[in-house]
Amino acid sequence: MDKKLKLIWDFRGPASQKTAEHHCIHLKEFSAIEKLHYYEINYATLSEMHTIAFVIVDEVDMKTFRDALKPHRGQLA
Repeated sequence: MDKKLKLIWDFRGPASQKTAEHHCIHLKEFSAIEKLHYYEINYATLSEMHTIAFVIVDEVDMKTFRDALKPHRGQLA
């Protein structure tokens, strides 16, 4: 069974939530166009000034997402 990885993009500032929400749209579009499997695409507000957008993928698909979309960081999901 493959490991699940969470690829994360950080957005900061007063518009961080709206930016992260919009980024999720692009993550879903990219996945559909490239026919890539994912478990979840979503965002989480960490504070008024910091929101993350993330995608949870299998380890085998991580390089495709990473190389094309340049996440800021990643972690085990």
